[in-house]
Amino acid sequence: MILAAGEGRRLRPLTEHLPKALCPVGNVALLDRAMTRVAALGLTGPGDLAVNACYLGEQVVAHVGDRAHLSVEPGDPFGTAGGVALLKDWIGGRGVLVGNADAYLAPHEPADEDLKDLIDGWDGTTVRMLGVPGPPKEFGTHRFAGFSLLPWDLVERLEPVPSDLVRTTWRPAEREGRLEVVEYRGTYLDTGTPRDYLKANLHAAHHRNLIAQDASVTGAVEEAVVGPGAVVAGRVVRGVVWPGAEVRAGETLRDAIRVGRELTVAAD
Repeated sequence: MILAAGEGRRLRPLTEHLPKALCPVGNVALLDRAMTRVAALGLTGPGDLAVNACYLGEQVVAHVGDRAHLSVEPGDPFGTAGGVALLKDWIGGRGVLVGNADAYLAPHEPADEDLKDLIDGWDGTTVRMLGVPGPPKEFGTHRFAGFSLLPWDLVERLEPVPSDLVRTTWRPAEREGRLEVVEYRGTYLDTGTPRDYLKANLHAAHHRNLIAQDASVTGAVEEAVVGPGAVVAGRVVRGVVWPGAEVRAGETLRDAIRVGRELTVAAD
């Protein structure tokens, strides 16, 4: 299950235009990155992959189409635990891999499989969590890195009310000695702030320029991610230009994200 229901309030005003899950990193929507990651494990299609939606949910629904089972949450988002609980009938006794759509993961070695270590050897009785060394030290010496495995007996206890996995599942499992942290051997960013969102984009571009094929760049770019249909006639330095956005002649976009023709979100 990929969690894509949240707004991403810390990313405002970017998320006034797109839900956080659809914000592009390296010209690929975060949600698509997550779906590709779990597809490498054989988890595809409505029978094995679910995506939840709420904030600007119609955009998520249209984006996913028939690639996954969709759970559209009524009203405000139900949180990480409540969202899983709403899907208990679909989960149907299985263990479940739960991932945050906004988790940017990049292995240090291109041939590495992102989630293989998390999945391999799991006996279905413990909570497994992907982690990277702290700070902050959230679970032992590690902090959560976007994906966890939940056994069915703990999923079955969840209630379909607004709630989070930290309090309902992870901490209780930790107290019971049922929590395992599997260290992620790569780069992890949660993309929750403009600064980390920019950092993820620059990492995805290998700190070079990444320009969509149909973008128009007549200006100067340095460590720039330029989306499809974007126009850059000015200068971009360590910046992201969203699809269809514009940096006009005489403008300099530095350490920032441009949406449309006018919106600039500083990321320094």
